[in-house]
Amino acid sequence: MAGMKDYVNTHVSDNREKIEYHIQQILGLIGEDVDREGLLETPARVTRMYEEIFAGYAVDPRDVLGVTFDERHEELVIVRDIVYYSQCEHHMAPFFGKAHIGYIPSGKIAGLSKLARLVEAITRRLQVQERITSQIADIMEEVLQPHGVMVVVEGEHLCMCARGVKKPGSKTVTSAVRGDFRTSPALRSEFLSLLKQ
Repeated sequence: MAGMKDYVNTHVSDNREKIEYHIQQILGLIGEDVDREGLLETPARVTRMYEEIFAGYAVDPRDVLGVTFDERHEELVIVRDIVYYSQCEHHMAPFFGKAHIGYIPSGKIAGLSKLARLVEAITRRLQVQERITSQIADIMEEVLQPHGVMVVVEGEHLCMCARGVKKPGSKTVTSAVRGDFRTSPALRSEFLSLLKQ
C-alpha cells in the first residue's frame, strides 16, 4: 500500500493555473507587490504545497487500512504518538499534534503502519480536531470490527496560538470511545496509563 507521500490531490493538479491565479490575486489584495522577486514563484509553490497537504482527498481512508490479518489476539493494541499535520477548516491555518489509537481485535488485525496512514489520510484535508478523532474511531470500528476502539488526539492550533486569543502553547485534547472501551472504566484507564509511560 502506498504511503500518503505517493498521493497528490488531483483536484489541485487539474486546476493548477486557476489556483495560481487566485493565490496571486490574494497576494495583491493583501497589499503585496506580486512582481517582487521573492513572490514570483509563490503561487506555484503554494499550489504544489496544496497537492501535498491536501492529499487526503485523493484516497478513501477506509482503503488505507488495506489488507487485514486473521489473528486470535484479543488483547489491547496501542499505536501512540502518531504525528500529524492538518489545516483548520475555519481559518485554513495549520494545526498539528499526536494521535494515539488503541483497539481490542476480534479476530482481525491491521498492519501497525496502516494506523499511521489512516491518521494521515484523515488529517490531510481541511479538518477540525473533533472530526478527526471521531473519523479514526469510526473507520477502525467499521473496517476491523474490533471489540473496542479508543482514540485520543492532541493538537496545537495556530488559529488559536498566532491570532485571536493568541495563547501559544495551549493544547486541545479530544477522545473517541467505542465498544468495550465505552462500557469498561478499567479498560479506559489501562489505555490512558499506557499513554503516559
